[in-house]
Amino acid sequence: MTGDKTIYLNTGIYSVPEASRLSGVSKERIRRWLRGYHSELRKKDYPPLWKSQLPPIEKIVALGFLDLIEIKFVDSFLNAGVSWAIIHKVREKAQQLYPDTNHPFCTKQFVTDGSQIFRDLHDETGDECLQEIATDQCVFAEITKPFIKQLEFRDGTILERWWPLGREHPIVVDPRKNFGQPTIVTDGIPTQNLIRSYKANGSFEEVARWYEISPNSVKEAVDYEQSLAA
Repeated sequence: MTGDKTIYLNTGIYSVPEASRLSGVSKERIRRWLRGYHSELRKKDYPPLWKSQLPPIEKIVALGFLDLIEIKFVDSFLNAGVSWAIIHKVREKAQQLYPDTNHPFCTKQFVTDGSQIFRDLHDETGDECLQEIATDQCVFAEITKPFIKQLEFRDGTILERWWPLGREHPIVVDPRKNFGQPTIVTDGIPTQNLIRSYKANGSFEEVARWYEISPNSVKEAVDYEQSLAA
C-alpha cells in the first residue's frame, strides 16, 4: 500500500474476487459496474456507476465496505428486472438528493425514500420501465426488503454493519473489525480463520478449545464459509 494508509482504517478493504465471494456477484459484473462498459446490442457506452471508496493498490482495484453494499443493492435491482440504464438514472437522482455521499444506495434516506425516487423519475421521464415500481410502493419493498433487513444503521442514518445471515446469526461484516472481513461478532474472530482451523482438524470442539470460544461459533463460521463456496 502506498500514500496515506489511514484511509484504509474503518473502511473495509476487498479485492474484486473477495467482493465477489461475499456478495455473490460475479467478478466480471463488479468490474463492469466500476469501469463502465460498451453495449454492442444498444451501440452505447455506459459509464461507471460509481467510483470506489479506495484508490487502486499497485494498480489493482480495491473496494471498501460501502462499495460492497452498493454492489448488493445494484444486484438486487438487476435480479428484479430493473435495467442497467434505469439503475443509472435512479442512482444519479439519489446522488443529487444525497450529495454528501458517493454511495447513495447505502444511505438510510434511500432505504426509506427509494420508492419515491422511482416515482419522481417516472413523472419526469414518462419511462414505462419505471411504471411498476413507480406506481406500487410494495414492489420497491419486495426488491430491497430481504437485503435491507440485514443492514444496521448507527443513529438511524449511518450504515454501520451488515449481517449477511440476519441478526439471529453471530456473523457480521463490520468495516471497523478485521478490515471488514466476516467476523464472529461475540468473539472478534474472522470466519476464514475458523474454517481453516476446522479443515485442518475436523472438529468443532477442538477448534473451539484452541480459540476459547463456543463450538456453536465455530459451526456458524464453517456453515457460512461453506455457503459462500457453494
